Amino acid sequence: MRGTRRTRLCLAGVMAASALIAAPAAGAAERTDGHLTDLVNPFIGSQNEGNTFPGAAVPFGMVQLSPDTGHSTGYDYTQNRVRGFSLVHLSGVGCRIGGDLPVLPTTGDVTETDYARYAAGFSHDDEAASPGYYRVGLASGIRAELTATERTGVQRYTFPATGKANVLLNASQSLHKPVGSTVEILDDHTVRTEITGHGFCRDTGPYTVYTVTRFSRPFTAYGTWDGKAVTPGSRTGHGGAYVRFDTSRDRTVEATTALSYVDARGAAANLRAEGGRSFDAVRHRARERWEDRLADVRVRGGAPTLRRTFYSSLYRSFLAPNIGSDADGRYTGWDRRTHRADGFTYYQNWSLWDTYRTQVQLLGLLAPRETRDMARSLVAVDEDGGWLPKWGYGPVETNIMSGDPVTPFLTSAYRMGLLQGFEERAYRALRKNADGVPPADYPGIGREANAEYLANGFAPYVKDRPYAKMGDSDYHHGASVTLEYALADAMLAQMARGLGHEADAARYAARSRSYRNVFDPATGFFRARDAAGAFTGPADPARGTGFHEGTAWQYQWLVPQDLPGVVGLIGGTRAANDRLDAFFAYDRLRADPERTAREVWVHGDPYAYYNAAVYNPMNEPDLTAPYTYLSTGQPWKTTDVVHAALTLFTDGPTGMTGNDDLGTMSAWNVLSSLGLFPIQPGYDTWGLSTPVFERADLDLDRRYWPTGGLTVTAPGTSAAARYIQAVSADGRPHERTYLPAGRLRSLRSLAFTVGSRPSEWGTAPGAGQPVLS
Repeated sequence: MRGTRRTRLCLAGVMAASALIAAPAAGAAERTDGHLTDLVNPFIGSQNEGNTFPGAAVPFGMVQLSPDTGHSTGYDYTQNRVRGFSLVHLSGVGCRIGGDLPVLPTTGDVTETDYARYAAGFSHDDEAASPGYYRVGLASGIRAELTATERTGVQRYTFPATGKANVLLNASQSLHKPVGSTVEILDDHTVRTEITGHGFCRDTGPYTVYTVTRFSRPFTAYGTWDGKAVTPGSRTGHGGAYVRFDTSRDRTVEATTALSYVDARGAAANLRAEGGRSFDAVRHRARERWEDRLADVRVRGGAPTLRRTFYSSLYRSFLAPNIGSDADGRYTGWDRRTHRADGFTYYQNWSLWDTYRTQVQLLGLLAPRETRDMARSLVAVDEDGGWLPKWGYGPVETNIMSGDPVTPFLTSAYRMGLLQGFEERAYRALRKNADGVPPADYPGIGREANAEYLANGFAPYVKDRPYAKMGDSDYHHGASVTLEYALADAMLAQMARGLGHEADAARYAARSRSYRNVFDPATGFFRARDAAGAFTGPADPARGTGFHEGTAWQYQWLVPQDLPGVVGLIGGTRAANDRLDAFFAYDRLRADPERTAREVWVHGDPYAYYNAAVYNPMNEPDLTAPYTYLSTGQPWKTTDVVHAALTLFTDGPTGMTGNDDLGTMSAWNVLSSLGLFPIQPGYDTWGLSTPVFERADLDLDRRYWPTGGLTVTAPGTSAAARYIQAVSADGRPHERTYLPAGRLRSLRSLAFTVGSRPSEWGTAPGAGQPVLS
């Protein structure tokens, strides 16, 4: 994503990765008894631009209290100085945002106000993290520990014996660009701040956060600073504040910081609602929260490394979106006014171009109550501010990425039964978004190229067109935007039909075939067209002109609504399979899957999404691509490709396939490992491939999943025996390569029989995913 920085995985990970899928089954593997949180490594993805954070959070929490080392998005495992422990981080994003109120313990006199200068050294040998907890020993001799509730971050600092133990609260420095800040020392226990900033990929509009920090014991001295000038005894300032303690005898200081996006009153109310408990009590509760969440999936089989990568991915899948409403239900809407969430929790932070493909489906499966509230929150964004979001941070539209990602996000929720009671409200918002563009005074661009798309059947590529508003421009990516709009139209057509809007359904279904308008018969690939309708840019499909973070090779399968139509354009099933084999370097893959994944797929500079004719497992356009074989009569090749891609996930700091994008890549890992994948994002169709675990028990919420649970089994699954021989659903043979819409909701068991050679399973005509028309 979006200024997204994705990095080539080190070849040093090959040996660890090769043990994953080839692991022996249940008898030799770790058991699932004990604490599932012990299997999670929060440092995964903290090196090579994975941009995850190792700090403390609870599922979907407003607060993500984590160290900042100087990296643009917070923490980098290769760096060894901590600038502070700040309240807000987004897991795996590619651009700077958050980092509000970095807090750092120090000793001695306070002489520096730039956190790059007073940063404290540390070593990974004295650092540890688990879900809801982080600790580090600083070179100063101070031990810092972090934990969190939904709306508060709790710190515990153990100082050397000294009369000058300080805690610095820096209101004017962060990961974003500061606009203004104030700090107030209210009494001998309490510090309050107000921080306004802006930033992200292309300088998002300003937002404001409010904090209040309450210490466990009175401080003995204090002061504030503006710029470089430190004023002891001052109670107010615009830069930051320090508070001092005498730790000659009692060496421990605890502090709880509450956050609000509404106002200072909201921060104080959040502190009253969730503060007042000891560090150990909060840490214990955070661990319980994560144990409960991770226990929704219990797996058996697989090597310890495989299980660690799986549960670490499951953990990261639950870090976002984030709670945006205060404990009293108030939140700041996209009109910058205060609203109250009535009967639901308001969520914010929407990396929709990423999450509509995998994460919303996983959350709908395992966290349907929260996903329902997330969907209601998106509708609230429209009703409060006037339009649905594209990529939202807090109460701000960033316009990052392109297309119409909010539509498949919400239609996925609809298909899973999570919009009951407000289906028509959601549909009205989606219809408005699909048929128009936001007004000029609205900060969002919506479907920016919609006028041309509706008139001509394609979004034009207009090179160097000035940005109409902050963020990206759909006109810079006309070819991929046409595919994204058409995908969204297909999914909206299905929702319209389900709600009885037949005329709309027919209209959107017709528009869903607009992908054909950017197919160039001369090249046999999708290609950008200019405003006059002529194909434009280099004819080489590996060049990527008019495609957002990809090329025509990588976008050619992004037509989940009509894969048979794409196959027909290419020249038929044989031609499509030949092209798929070339795309995945299938011959090399069969000989050496791990090496192919690292040296062929993950190629060259990972920041360059262009000039490539092969699969890119590190970015969103290709997330569904391995599952295309399910519709071309060769489903065993899906398993070969998916299992090779899974080896890219390892259990060390470099073990992410690029940015996680708020849980997107992690959700891909979880779903692909289970053998269930949403092959038509925006519609409830689940593709089947061989699970990597012998058994997985999913504990599902009966309010949304009538069976209350699903057991997926694949006895004997391994690298040597990875091919599906047969599938049975609740004991009945299942011959299709997918579970039809709604069928998953009625299942109690899904059983895979596996073997060492490909079989005829899933190869019959009609076994592939349905056409949505």
